[in-house]
Amino acid sequence: MQYIEINGGRKLDGKISVQGAKNSALPILAGAVLIDGESELHNCPLLSDVDVCLQIIHGLGGTTSREKSIITVDSRELCGCDIPQSLMAEMRSSIIFLGSVAARCGRACMYLPGGCQIGARPIDLHLKALQKLGYKITFDGSNICCERAGASGGVVELAFPSVGATENTILASVLLDGTTTIINAAMEPEIADLADFLNKAGAKISGAGTSRIVIEGVKSLHSVAYSVMPDRIAASTYMAAVAASGGTVCLSGAKAEHILSVMGVINKMGGGIKSKGDEITVTFTDRPQAVKSITTGVYPAFPTDSQAPIMASLCTANGASVINETIFENRLRHVPELRRFGADIISSGNTARIIGVEKLHGADVTCTDLRGGAALIVAALGAQGKSRIYKISHIDRGYENAERQFAALGADIRRLDDEKEQQPKKE
Repeated sequence: MQYIEINGGRKLDGKISVQGAKNSALPILAGAVLIDGESELHNCPLLSDVDVCLQIIHGLGGTTSREKSIITVDSRELCGCDIPQSLMAEMRSSIIFLGSVAARCGRACMYLPGGCQIGARPIDLHLKALQKLGYKITFDGSNICCERAGASGGVVELAFPSVGATENTILASVLLDGTTTIINAAMEPEIADLADFLNKAGAKISGAGTSRIVIEGVKSLHSVAYSVMPDRIAASTYMAAVAASGGTVCLSGAKAEHILSVMGVINKMGGGIKSKGDEITVTFTDRPQAVKSITTGVYPAFPTDSQAPIMASLCTANGASVINETIFENRLRHVPELRRFGADIISSGNTARIIGVEKLHGADVTCTDLRGGAALIVAALGAQGKSRIYKISHIDRGYENAERQFAALGADIRRLDDEKEQQPKKE
């Protein structure tokens, strides 16, 4: 078992490149299944979740290869339609293959997805959307089968602007006869990135990035080369780390327009922000200032994925901050681990009140989920003394070589093997 060891208290300074977006790469890989040819995807992050997607594609009969940040997918010989439980259990977003596999192969069967236990992510929105298009769904509580026969374009109105349900509807609609309209669609930048990828391959999608998306069905998609957008959540995590540790960091390849809500919070915390082209520079010279209230919400509101890292940086803020989580009901699981650093956090339901302390101390902690794991890195970087972070497989799902990136900024951080497989004792 590996863990990350950090000797905190060092300012972060330097320049790093922001990885490709996890939340964009995964649906794009699902979209590659629709293409009767090759997809050459640039800026694909080296993540365990991406590896799971590639294994799913292999299981369906496709072939893949990787050369650094470039992944090539050949779906011409796609012949399978079943995704095994072992792969579905690895990540919750594996459900996005439902629409693309059913559309391409005529049928898709899979188990309920697994992944981080951050709260309910009901798939009923996905299933109802596909049923609206005429797909036949059978679901016994564990196994899902989706058949395309009889499906055609139609109007899908989502009860909630779910990112996953929007993606699945797009993927399921591209090859159908007729026109599909999605009402109350998710507006996240990753939705637009998926649409741009598919359009470059010959799809006809308009309105992606707004609440109303229109898909005109096409007969087939052709080979394509495409570059995945930068990861706005990784960028916001680095910003949180600078707030916790101090210093000046330039994020290359970032898009400020994707994280305006996070930049607004960083500004309220007293951070200096400069944005020019595809670079964002963040500077903290003093202890962060508290932020009266942060509420997570659907885009363009403050992203739930940035909540945990920002909370970690507020642990040493001057004053008290309040964070309200409205997306997932179990996304404060990192709070007890942050308290191990000496953080003063009071949580009730989906609300946390963070009373800033002058400094944190090193601690041995355990990742509870992907973004909670990122929060522990942020806290450890700003803490005085040595920290060890366990169960870092969560972190590897969404951050490419996190320890190398922070080390490049001057952090004393390393990945080590724990031969005794020790973990911190629970109180």
